[in-house]
Amino acid sequence: MKDILNRLYNHQTLTQKTAREVLINIAESKYYASQVASFMSVYLMRPITVEELSGFRDAMLELCLPVKFNTHETIDIVGTGGDGKNTFNISTLACFVVAGAGYKVTKHGNYGVSSISGSSNLLESVGYKFTNNSGILQQQLDNANLCFLHAPLFHPAMKTVAPIRKELGVRTFFNMLGPLVNPCMPNYQVLGVYNLEMLRLYNYTLQQTDINYSIVHSLDGYDEISLTDTYKITGKDGERLMYPLKKILPKDLYGGNSTADATKIFLNILNGEGTEAQKSVAVINAAHAIQCFTKNNITECIAQAEDSLLSKKALLTFKKIIS
Repeated sequence: MKDILNRLYNHQTLTQKTAREVLINIAESKYYASQVASFMSVYLMRPITVEELSGFRDAMLELCLPVKFNTHETIDIVGTGGDGKNTFNISTLACFVVAGAGYKVTKHGNYGVSSISGSSNLLESVGYKFTNNSGILQQQLDNANLCFLHAPLFHPAMKTVAPIRKELGVRTFFNMLGPLVNPCMPNYQVLGVYNLEMLRLYNYTLQQTDINYSIVHSLDGYDEISLTDTYKITGKDGERLMYPLKKILPKDLYGGNSTADATKIFLNILNGEGTEAQKSVAVINAAHAIQCFTKNNITECIAQAEDSLLSKKALLTFKKIIS
């Protein structure tokens, strides 16, 4: 690791092969924790390259516990985190709205590291039982159109870095990797990123895959469609700027100070008791996921998402996987 660190400190980059090897060695506890923390910190000070990210992704997928469903025609909606905005769990909520609209969702998530409440914190707090049993997950997908893949159960080799990430308490390249290493490898993904540099990086990386994807970024720094500003959407068919019909305020997206706060907001929205701003953000994020899946016009996709949320089909999906 000394040689690797010296190369990085001298502003050199890693090849895809070397990046893969380093991450496998990290997973196998071949380095000191201080070296791993130092390695992670490098990528807070300079951008990760496409080759490095691809190598890390290769290693994660090689080391993961794969899960096979009877279809790859599923979608994951996930943000990188790390935008520092303390929003409610928008991506997780959008997953339930999309599932309620009739599309299969295989959500990959984890506990919050740089956020107060990650998707795993929220779902655990309402009684969802994490599992890597493919039979149980397939049954949930069949019955509710949604299942949740708790990352630590599918990436056991990464347990060596979990305490280091927690101690650092800031976003690392693992935040970048999470959305790219869903162990069921769904054919569709909506990925939220916190800056334009990350958008370009994901775009270059995902262009090399068979995934149908949309990468979203709100220009005021959110890793999802916040409706607080213009947002950009990028995919294999190009990129476009979108303008909210009605802007909302950052305070409308506040996620609280604890998992309990985040869970209360989440359940209020599902039960039809959220504010108009909260509902509109959930709907627009779900609508763009539906569009990624169907290629229908966005007006039609918004209508489907609204129906799912307002008719409480999304709530029914939630009740099915919790029960």
